[in-house]
Amino acid sequence: MRIKILGAGSWGTALALLLLNNGHHVSLWSWDKVHVEQLMRDGENKAFLPGVPLPADLPITPHLSGVASADIVVFAVPSHAVNSVTAQAKEFIRKDALIINAGKGFDPQGRRLSTVILEALPDNPYVTISGPSHAEEVARNKPTTVVVAGSDLAVCQRAQDVFMNNYFRVYTNLDLVGVEIGGAVKNIIALGVGIIEGLGLGDNAKAALITRGLAEIMRLGVTLGADPTTFAGLAGVGDLVVTCTSRHSRNLRAGIEIGKNRPWNQVVEEMGMVVEGVFATESTYKLAHQHHVEMPITEQIYYLLYKGRMPNEAMWALMTRSKAVKEILL
Repeated sequence: MRIKILGAGSWGTALALLLLNNGHHVSLWSWDKVHVEQLMRDGENKAFLPGVPLPADLPITPHLSGVASADIVVFAVPSHAVNSVTAQAKEFIRKDALIINAGKGFDPQGRRLSTVILEALPDNPYVTISGPSHAEEVARNKPTTVVVAGSDLAVCQRAQDVFMNNYFRVYTNLDLVGVEIGGAVKNIIALGVGIIEGLGLGDNAKAALITRGLAEIMRLGVTLGADPTTFAGLAGVGDLVVTCTSRHSRNLRAGIEIGKNRPWNQVVEEMGMVVEGVFATESTYKLAHQHHVEMPITEQIYYLLYKGRMPNEAMWALMTRSKAVKEILL
């Protein structure tokens, strides 16, 4: 298969290495010419995936015209860039090319990424790949398990065959809504877990936030038409756990610094990487209000990021809410 990966961040680079190992003809695209020059000169993605050598036979380009020869196009760009990259690439993408979105989050208008891509490419077969899959481990051939989700099982199975090998196991799922919601909202919960760690509030609080965070993800997902069982799987609790606990998690690391009362925009700037939870918080907060879904954790993190609430105030606001008769998941 001829595969073009759009996005040369950590995830796009890791997927390029995976697909090269699977015997495919892979090329990598970045919008940044300076970044492309650095990748080709150093043979390593020092900014996003340091310590992992890039094969000399991996073509890297800042030009989108090469997409025209691709049987498969993988979108591995930040959520806020999906709309613009799709708009630029669509004139080159063949109508029979399989589109695989590897991003997680919402676009700036609060739309799921499948909605954004399929609006521009309505005739193309499409799937989303998601699950607990930090690029740093995939690039080093560590055992990883994910799902591909779409509306057509045969298309999902085609993507499954492209990615799957002895260290990267892939399941299929026809619940595209649930998989996308799980992949987007878990980043908000990971921010919250990091904030708790930054505040020094302990492991009990973190466990509670992860558990109640899962309840919020489920409530929003089911309201939007998801299958509740999706959230018990890799794209739900699996991705939530790894993002809330892994040293590779940008959202967790950012949350820790925010919990120390540092401005979030300064934290993100210093990290030099996209922290999807920051973008997802605003979109999810608005989406929850639009659909009358109770999401108190998301609400407090929104107040913290965008309304000037202090981290300790946000966390104690959760603890002092009106008492519940019983624990409710949905």
